[in-house]
Amino acid sequence: MGDVIRLRRHLSSEQQEIVQHAGVVLRPQAITDPEKLHALLADAYGNGFGSVPAFEQWWPAISRDDEYDPALLFIAADHNDQPIGLALCWNSGFIKDLAVAPAWRGRGIAEALLATAFNAFRRRGLLHVDLKVMSVNENARRLYHRVGMVEVPL
Repeated sequence: MGDVIRLRRHLSSEQQEIVQHAGVVLRPQAITDPEKLHALLADAYGNGFGSVPAFEQWWPAISRDDEYDPALLFIAADHNDQPIGLALCWNSGFIKDLAVAPAWRGRGIAEALLATAFNAFRRRGLLHVDLKVMSVNENARRLYHRVGMVEVPL
């Protein structure tokens, strides 16, 4: 489907403004069912720009990984507390997954999740945040460039 590129956001000392949207709240992972997060990823990656293994493999692998920290799993939920977006970040300053349910795209949810992640990494003293994206995923690349990410070598 295409090559993968690495993008980086250098973190300044300034907090990133997080724009709240009507009907959307950020929720801690502890109150969200991991199976709902898996379903969200499967739905969001239905466009072919990502993939997620079956829940039985995915959640144990994620939750037991040395890079996993529940404090770095950011979830956007609707007014019924259903997850509609997530940013799953590794403690090394890497955004492993950023996904928004197709019906909720274009409303600034991804930008709010990214700003939340950038702020969390800034508070931890990191100088930059990285992620990988498929080169053919133009919408995602535009989003990442809009929030100040630049391409760096793999």
